[in-house]
Amino acid sequence: MIRSQLKQLVDQGFARGVRKGYWTDGAAGTYTVEVPKHEGQGDFSTNLALVVAGREKRNPREVASRLVEILEGEDRIIERLEIAGPGFVNFFLRPSVWATVLAPIREQGERFGRADFGAGKKVLVEFVSANPTGPLSVGHGRNAVLGDTIARLLEAVGYDVQREYYFNDAGRQMRVLGESARARYLELLGLESEFPEDGYQGDYIYDIARSLKEQFGDELADADIDIFRQRAQEAIFADIDATLKRIGIRFDSYFNEHTLYEEGLIDDVVAKLRQKDLVYEQEGATWFRTSALGLEKDRVIIKSTGEPTYRLPDIAYHREKFRRGFDWMVNVFGSDHIATVPDVLAGVRALGYDDTRVSVVLYQFVTLLRGGRQVKMSTRKATFVTVDELVDEVGVDALRFFFLMRKADSQLEFDLDLAKQQSQENPVYYVQYAHARLCSIERQAEEKGLSAVDYDHAPLHRLQEPEEFDLLKLMAEYPAQVAGAARDLAPHRIIFYLMELAGRFHSYYNRHKVLTDDVELSQARRTLCNGLKIVLRNGLVLVGMNAPTRM
Repeated sequence: MIRSQLKQLVDQGFARGVRKGYWTDGAAGTYTVEVPKHEGQGDFSTNLALVVAGREKRNPREVASRLVEILEGEDRIIERLEIAGPGFVNFFLRPSVWATVLAPIREQGERFGRADFGAGKKVLVEFVSANPTGPLSVGHGRNAVLGDTIARLLEAVGYDVQREYYFNDAGRQMRVLGESARARYLELLGLESEFPEDGYQGDYIYDIARSLKEQFGDELADADIDIFRQRAQEAIFADIDATLKRIGIRFDSYFNEHTLYEEGLIDDVVAKLRQKDLVYEQEGATWFRTSALGLEKDRVIIKSTGEPTYRLPDIAYHREKFRRGFDWMVNVFGSDHIATVPDVLAGVRALGYDDTRVSVVLYQFVTLLRGGRQVKMSTRKATFVTVDELVDEVGVDALRFFFLMRKADSQLEFDLDLAKQQSQENPVYYVQYAHARLCSIERQAEEKGLSAVDYDHAPLHRLQEPEEFDLLKLMAEYPAQVAGAARDLAPHRIIFYLMELAGRFHSYYNRHKVLTDDVELSQARRTLCNGLKIVLRNGLVLVGMNAPTRM
């Protein structure tokens, strides 16, 4: 694209400077070509002079002058160059250059924006991994959409992606689940039962108990807790799986926590850490000497009751990820994991693995608003709003869009009233309506009896309005947006981009007629709108949303 063309010119200019003796080749590959943050600073800017000057103890503006000397008049795409600030070189491109973006958009179609820099590398994206103790809550929903969209982004730039759900089917919470189901079952039989103090109280527990009563009658009155735990787990996970499929999320693999115990992997991790003098006993508990690995204090990995804390199976699980041969491992966790992540990574390092190959996306939880007031939620008391209920109320597209509207580490307020509005105040409607509006332009052209546009020979020189150049520039940035969002595991950037592109189109459409009495001008603008439609659709599909043709 245009940025890559300019980067190539800058690279060539850098190489010429090396040959002329202006600087050495030590800065090769370390400088960037970026879109400036403020208007008036050019179409692109490079920090080459600053990087070279920093490495070679030179005056950056002097280096910038040398670069300008090399590049001036070297290529038809550059209209003028400008040295700014401490030594940035700003590029102002010829307006006619921007229309050249339309041909590759049209030729590549749904592939426009995709890349292959991740080709040949295997990535495991672990997300959701909700305990099978209840339906998916809103917090789990944000996790699901973030993880799925990150996986889609990584696939879009060539990675071989595997989506995995870590199935927490061991530990105390599963025992409490079984006790909750058993208590409700006995209650339905009219028998005396004691509901666990911290048990799960939702109606779904009654549903599980009813199914057991219908199938077994009173045969399970004296049954072991395991049958209640197992049946509850199966029923709840079937519900979770159905919810995920409903919002367009699939998994390639499931990893069951209990296998870590059955195959002796938990004990093996403790033994390996003990060999390195990183495990010790104190007050009946087993401690991980994380202070010896640069962390603030040691952590308990096995309680005095003999029950492992979350850190231990998580370390064992991550070791298995490495053993399975992934080049990169991405985890999507709630912010409540912030304290455990450093300990788990320390365990991975202690076992001899490169923890820099593990990336963790920590997301903040979601606040639901209705009528301007917060909807209170509590998992234990089952007053939480489920993902299914949210989909019933606002739809899949709004759910996915709103969950991605903020950076993962930012608090998210989900305004239910706004998400349901059929107006341009609703950002979901605003973006999708832009695509529908673009589709309607060609329908209107057909109704008017206008001939089809020969996109390959459209008179693009007729695109002269500032808003048209702004749209073309923004369209040209789409591949860089996808690549950056993938590298930084930042899917919110695609949402921001789509909102900006839709906003600029709506503004343009309201100010300028696409179908005019001027045949040439109409063909040029229809070609522009065709490119816009492709880019908008690609962006919407990338984040798992529909691109409606009518609204």
